Amino acid sequence: MRLKRKPVDLAEGDLTPMIDMTFQLIAFFMVLINFAQTESNDNVVLPNSQLVKPPDAPLEFPIILHVAKDGQIFLGGDDYTTETLRIGLNRELSVIKAEGKSPADANVIIRAHKDTATGKVQEIIQVAQEQQLENFQLRAKEDRS
Repeated sequence: MRLKRKPVDLAEGDLTPMIDMTFQLIAFFMVLINFAQTESNDNVVLPNSQLVKPPDAPLEFPIILHVAKDGQIFLGGDDYTTETLRIGLNRELSVIKAEGKSPADANVIIRAHKDTATGKVQEIIQVAQEQQLENFQLRAKEDRS
């Protein structure tokens, strides 16, 4: 008696999990790139400092203010002057308050151009303090010389 052999089909792997993982990695790196770009502005060239140190931990509620050489202030893609900055800060504070936090929980990061007048930065800090903001950080580039 003859036995009939059936041809063995090759097992094919399911590529769905690998494709799914690839798209998750792409989305992850897109998010990282977008966050890195929020702390940069072409109009701002940071001053050099030998006392620069990186932050100990990531900030929970950062409000990043970019100050150009001419004193123009950029916040969240919009430009302001010291007189109109209150409008932008109020918008940011409303988001923080919606999350159940107070203005004291926010951190104001000031990235001022190296040729910006010191008095301009002081005016910005004063406007922010009028909005009950308390925590300030000034950004600079590390001077390795």
